[in-house]
Amino acid sequence: MDLSIIIVNYNVKYFLEQALNAVFKACEHINAEVFVVDNNSVDGSCEMVRSKFPSVKLIENKDNRGFSTANNQAIKLAIGKYILLLNPDTVVAEDTFEKIIAFMDAHPYAGGLGVKMHDGKGNFLAESKRGLPTPSAAFYKIFGLSALFPHSPVFGKYHLGYLDKDKIHEVEILAGAFMLIRKEVLDKIGLLDEAFFMYGEDIDLSYRIIKAGYKNYYFPETTIIHYKGESTKKSSVNYVFVFYNAMIIFAKKHFSQKNAKLFAFLIHLAIYFRASIAIAMRFIKMIFLPMIDFILLWGGMYVLKNYWQNNIKETAGVHYPHLFMIYVVPVYILIWLGSIYFSGGYDRPIKLSKIIRGIFSGTVFILVVYALLPESYRFSRALILLGTFWASVSIVGIRLFINLFKIKNFVLDTNEKKRVLIVGEIEEGKRVLSLLNLGDTNTNFIGFVKPDNKINGSSGSDSNYLGTIEQLNEMVMIYSIREIVFCAKDIPVQQIINQMSHISRGEVEYKIAPPESLYIIGSNSVNNPGDLYVIDINTIIKPVNKRNKKLLDIIASLLFLIFYPILVFIVKNPLGLFINIFNVMFGKYSWVGYYQSHNNNVSHLPKIKSGILTPIDVIKNLQLDEATTEKLNLLYAKDYHLNNDLNIIYKGIRNIGRKII
Repeated sequence: MDLSIIIVNYNVKYFLEQALNAVFKACEHINAEVFVVDNNSVDGSCEMVRSKFPSVKLIENKDNRGFSTANNQAIKLAIGKYILLLNPDTVVAEDTFEKIIAFMDAHPYAGGLGVKMHDGKGNFLAESKRGLPTPSAAFYKIFGLSALFPHSPVFGKYHLGYLDKDKIHEVEILAGAFMLIRKEVLDKIGLLDEAFFMYGEDIDLSYRIIKAGYKNYYFPETTIIHYKGESTKKSSVNYVFVFYNAMIIFAKKHFSQKNAKLFAFLIHLAIYFRASIAIAMRFIKMIFLPMIDFILLWGGMYVLKNYWQNNIKETAGVHYPHLFMIYVVPVYILIWLGSIYFSGGYDRPIKLSKIIRGIFSGTVFILVVYALLPESYRFSRALILLGTFWASVSIVGIRLFINLFKIKNFVLDTNEKKRVLIVGEIEEGKRVLSLLNLGDTNTNFIGFVKPDNKINGSSGSDSNYLGTIEQLNEMVMIYSIREIVFCAKDIPVQQIINQMSHISRGEVEYKIAPPESLYIIGSNSVNNPGDLYVIDINTIIKPVNKRNKKLLDIIASLLFLIFYPILVFIVKNPLGLFINIFNVMFGKYSWVGYYQSHNNNVSHLPKIKSGILTPIDVIKNLQLDEATTEKLNLLYAKDYHLNNDLNIIYKGIRNIGRKII
């Protein structure tokens, strides 16, 4: 056996399927075995592997055992001459395995090997080659000196930026996303250290290979795609703690006591430094626009109040109390901002129509409450209306101003459709186009591109193409293309990578459509870690639907509590209703969720809270088979509307005291 490929998976089903498709293409001319070790995924990954890749040796863990332990499970069973640790969010080229095996066979002292990696937008990933994280290298990395001087032999040691990325080099550290190791070396140095749950195990293993007298190589003569950030969200605070604590484990294990203490000090400093930045940035992103809006509205209301009081109402002797600006106006503003939030005005990308809708909804609410207040608390209806006008002008205006600078996450949704090219043969291209249409994507299909350079304009089928893949760069420029979808069935992965890395327009997005799959997959960067165009759109977990569903749960709970004395005569289990009201109000359950049973699997559906009621509560006195209940769940997830929940609650009102098992 030439090669044993080991993939550890955790809840990235679509990426895993694409990775396995590429792996089996690359294994056509070598003797290989493939392991998938699943760490208790709940997204249907194991079912997908069993049905689509029956030759895979699947290990299903009942808990998340981490990266090192899971890899070791498969390594103990592997019989290949070489062991490849491969991430599920990677795509290998068709010739990758043949080339790396040939290189290792020709270099008997090569213990480990890594390859050139690109992200989902064609950018070279610096971690393809790395140096040992010594205290000095870690210091330069933590405090940004390596980013400022990436090609410096002194400051650029962490990512070895001074080494040519297109040439073979001896390196110290290999990336865990693609790590080829000679089996006899593992037999000598031992398996992955299970003290590393996630992160750091690749550094530890690479260092042990060198200490055993072998060499690690960076091998750029084959390239893979690594959708960096899919398996783990690297901008999270949890990532900061887990990653840097792994570095401390490594230092204590391999460095002298003095260096280990220095390294640990730097790492602890980095943890608090990076964690503080991560928390602060998340908080700033969350409150930036609402805070700007609040300041603008309060300032505008202050000016309007003074003008109204001193000029319009002066003859009537009207004077607003001092507390008007301290208490009343902030309440108005909070209602407006809350209405904008529930209208979806703070969702990304920003939609001005949702902002206007939210402001006017808030105004209606304010005026209704205003009309119910005693006369002494009715300060000025005119100021409310003037405030509505100012809110509309100022909030929309600040969005337009911010949009001029094209700040990420603050751009306006102009409903401008992305201009898309599909690269592939006509038959497969049409299938992919149907996925785009069924997926409700905001795209404007421009045309097909032939995946090779042979085209005959007089041929009937060839007349359907805009041009060949050789002309792709020109077509991107001429037609202002924003997205390119590659049909993996018709184009080698290496050619896809080459095109991604040579397209001159940086704003172009790339996606790959695996053969015979109902999705199109892509990823642009670690901060924007992936887009999925899936035929069964997860509308139920769109931000606006999640927000509206939660709001409905709270309002319904309050209404059920108010009318509880009446409902006790209607509901089958009054005591259960009383308990459910508080369980839903505090977020443990929802009033409506999927129908679940021992024979009904919902792991492949978008994750939502368990429901008191389910879609089958609208169908009374019918025994439904498993296939029908699965379809009802799928329709509920795919075509979710707030009216669906209202209808289910109305039809199932007698069962709202139901106990969830």
